[in-house]
Amino acid sequence: AMFFTCGPNEAMVVSGFCRSPPVMVAGGRVFVLPCIQQIQRISLNTLTLNVKSEKVYTRHGVPISVTGIAQVKIQGQNKEMLAAACQMFLGKTEAEIAHIALETLEGHQRAIMAHMTVEEIYKDRQKFSEQVFKVASSDLVNMGISVVSYTLKDIHDDQDYLHSLGKARTAQVQKDARIGEAEAKRDAGIREAKAKQEKVSAQYLSEIEMAKAQRDYELKKAAYDIEVNTRRAQADLAYQLQVAKTKQQIEEQRVQVQVVERAQQVAVQEQEIARREKELEARVRKPAEAERYKLERLAEAEKSQLIMQAEAEAESVRVSEEVALAFAIGARARAEAEQMAKKAEAFQLYQEAAQLDMLLEKLPQVAEEISGPLTSANKITLVSSGGGAMGAAKVTGEVLDILSRLPESVERLTGVSISQVRVSRVGGVDFL
Repeated sequence: AMFFTCGPNEAMVVSGFCRSPPVMVAGGRVFVLPCIQQIQRISLNTLTLNVKSEKVYTRHGVPISVTGIAQVKIQGQNKEMLAAACQMFLGKTEAEIAHIALETLEGHQRAIMAHMTVEEIYKDRQKFSEQVFKVASSDLVNMGISVVSYTLKDIHDDQDYLHSLGKARTAQVQKDARIGEAEAKRDAGIREAKAKQEKVSAQYLSEIEMAKAQRDYELKKAAYDIEVNTRRAQADLAYQLQVAKTKQQIEEQRVQVQVVERAQQVAVQEQEIARREKELEARVRKPAEAERYKLERLAEAEKSQLIMQAEAEAESVRVSEEVALAFAIGARARAEAEQMAKKAEAFQLYQEAAQLDMLLEKLPQVAEEISGPLTSANKITLVSSGGGAMGAAKVTGEVLDILSRLPESVERLTGVSISQVRVSRVGGVDFL
């Protein structure tokens, strides 16, 4: 086996044993078995073709000659195009391949020229080049060749047709030039006049703007001067105010110093007064208080002595009064004893009558005690059973009813009947 290589501008085709279809390698390497396999090479270089079409009749029958430059090459990257190129050009030289491509391009160029006028080819070379490129590319692709570029190089004729077209065009251009020059001069004059007018207007506007600017400057300067003067006056007033405040603060501090000094003087005076008071208290008040205390004690002793004397005298008087009271009580007791003895004698003489007399003496007290709760009552509620008196008469009747039952109660308790007592006169005295 042998090892073969090729550059990027060349393709290798290996055919023979075990190579069906043939192997195509563009810019690479391949193994080849001698005797049973064959290797062939085909160029991939770009070919420059000078496509000349002499005296070709255009659509209007005017013969012209056209020269175009085309760049073509076998496309190695496209396997199908490379296979087509190998089938058609394998074993041929670059010159042979170039001749075949040139003949094809020239035929297409002639065909395009026959369908266009001289004016179209002359005036629109780009359109002519694009049509030749488009038609030739579609045909050469089937051969495995791609058209890289096509450019129209030259157009000429032997009948001075193009020269005549040039003269007419030149005359037209000259006419247009003169017209354009006249129009340019006219426009220049108009523009010059307009420019002068605009210049004057601009000058006037500039002067107006300058006047406005001057006015604005003066107004702003006046406003600034007013503001500056105001600020200056404010600053002066502020300075004066600050001076006044400073003087006031200094005066306040001086007054405060005086107040502190006076306070210190007052404190010193108070201390002196306290010292003098203590001295006075030590020298005068304490001895005076001691003397006063002594006098108070003496006065209290004398007072106590007088009180004791008065109490003694009062006690003697009280004892005398008690003795007198005892004497009076004794006399009253003796009188009551004599009275009781006489009452006892009278009771013995007049037994039932005496007892009845005592009972009659106590009856008013009994009646008072019976009616006492009624006098202290705030409210009395009477419940009637439907008959008899109502109101105060009812209360009075109840009290009299209780009093009417009193003799019966006395008789049950003492055995003395009040209703059966009769009056007797003994010694000028009436007895019941």
